[in-house]
Parts: sequence; C-alpha cells; structure tokens
Amino acid sequence: MLSNSPVTNVSINYNVALITIDNLPSGKMFLIPEIFNSIAEQNINIDMISQAPPYRGVLSLSFTLPSADLVKAISVLNNFKKQVPSLSIEINAENTKLSVYGEQMKNIPGVAARLFTIFSQNGVDIKLVTTSEVDISYLIDEKDVDRALSAIKAEYGI
Repeated sequence: MLSNSPVTNVSINYNVALITIDNLPSGKMFLIPEIFNSIAEQNINIDMISQAPPYRGVLSLSFTLPSADLVKAISVLNNFKKQVPSLSIEINAENTKLSVYGEQMKNIPGVAARLFTIFSQNGVDIKLVTTSEVDISYLIDEKDVDRALSAIKAEYGI
C-alpha cells in the first residue's frame, strides 16, 4: 500500500438492487418518511440513498437494498401509487456496491475525480454514488466488478 494514499481499502457488496422513484410531488415531503417507514416495517434495510433536488414540482429518489428484498419493496411501493398515480418506480437489479475508503481522503483533493476517471477509462458505468469524508460508494453492474477492482488496486497500490 502506498504511504499517505487517499485510498487504503476497498469493500464489495454483491446482489444489490436499485430502486428509483420519480414524480414524487415536492409539496408532499411527508411521503418520503412514509415510504422509508413502510419499507422498514417489512424489515428491509436500505443502504445508499440519493435525492435529486425538486424540479418543476417533483423530485426523484433513489436507494439500494438487498436484491432478496426487492419483491417485498415493490409491493410496499406500489401502495403509494394510490396516493400519487403519476409515481414512477424503476427497478435495476444485479448490481454491486463498491466502496473505497481512506482516512486521508478528507485531506486530499481530487480523489473522486481520479476514481471517476478510472471507471471511465475501464468502461465501468456508475449508477449511483454516495460519499462521506472518508469513503465513496459506487453502485455498478456486477459484470464490471473485477475490472473496477483491479484498476483501483493498481492505482492505489492495495
């Protein structure tokens, strides 16, 4: 491992499903906690969450969960179509969450830029990204995991 490297560890979670809910009315923000509470009541653990800012009165919300819980989650979400008939629910299964971690990330600019470049150069499409000061998680196709992992390990000497 390179000393002072911004990336010191990579973890992988397989069998991750992505759900995107479009056309959520921005004036009905109470729907978001209702959605997440209903999913939690089914004992489904949500992982990555990304909300787009409201645009023209609607917003988009994406989140991940274990693929094994996808059918239960869809059943829960379909109940919300009664309240919001224009609600659109998109499902994308067979994904993997690849997370890179490093304590130095918070002190070194350009880590995300470099990782986006690595993925681009290796033909890895990114479906969702979440970050903290010391880690970045990418949702990618399962078929791209080995290529992405090899490129990251080569770049950061891990």
